[in-house]
Amino acid sequence: MVKSEKIRLFIQICFATLSNGYLKGFYKGKIYQGDFKYLCNPGLNCYSCPASLTSCPIGSLQAVLSNREYKFSLYVLGFIGAFGIISGRFICGFLCPFGLVQDLLFKIPIIKKIRNLPGEKFLRFLRFIILAVFVIILPLAALDITGLGFPWFCKYICPTGTLEGGIPLVLLNKSLQSAAGFLFKWKVFILFLTVIFSIIIYRPFCRYICPLGAIYGIFNKFSFYRYRVASEKCIKCGECEKSCNLSIRVWENPDSIDCIRCGKCKSACPTGAISSGFVR
Repeated sequence: MVKSEKIRLFIQICFATLSNGYLKGFYKGKIYQGDFKYLCNPGLNCYSCPASLTSCPIGSLQAVLSNREYKFSLYVLGFIGAFGIISGRFICGFLCPFGLVQDLLFKIPIIKKIRNLPGEKFLRFLRFIILAVFVIILPLAALDITGLGFPWFCKYICPTGTLEGGIPLVLLNKSLQSAAGFLFKWKVFILFLTVIFSIIIYRPFCRYICPLGAIYGIFNKFSFYRYRVASEKCIKCGECEKSCNLSIRVWENPDSIDCIRCGKCKSACPTGAISSGFVR
């Protein structure tokens, strides 16, 4: 592991620890509900995790959209937009706790790794469909008799909540153990698939599923923090693509919507043609 990768891993661990510092939650079997819960985490971090000090931006967005009184949140959209316009998917690479989980799982050497799945182009577009349907349309349109919607993505898809919130709370509360039914088993199954695929292929949840990554990816093209390739130095050797776990042709598309700004391509470039930083 090169120095830049060690630094990134250190930042990931520090931020995940900071975001989930309410250790009393595991002891009490309850989630933290203090003032910090009014703040969104820039990455995907479940509100219901016993140790979580902040809220998930996707969960917060759905909560507003599914509410019968409020259908728009300047705070949540402004929060996501601010981080997106500043850094793009840098958040995914450095500040997302569930991204760290996937990175660690991919380091397990027991299974042969796969760079891409069949139908890769469509699968990478899937996260935008999930964003539109499960995060926006269904919470707005699918209402119960009281006029309330549901956080569809959190309830039926997101494995983050199952890992950080669902499983710990069920293990710590006997009443929840008896109440856990099909939905909990379904979410555990989704988490199981995510774990298995994360060992085989790099960040499958980020690639194909995550709606927050889809939003940040759009900002990659015009965020203040960007990647650049010096054409006079680039020899198109392809070393950047080989080093990239997401198989991005960096010399052609340095600000790809799939790029999580991990920096491996910069370390691999033999001529130093790839740079990153804030643009005017």
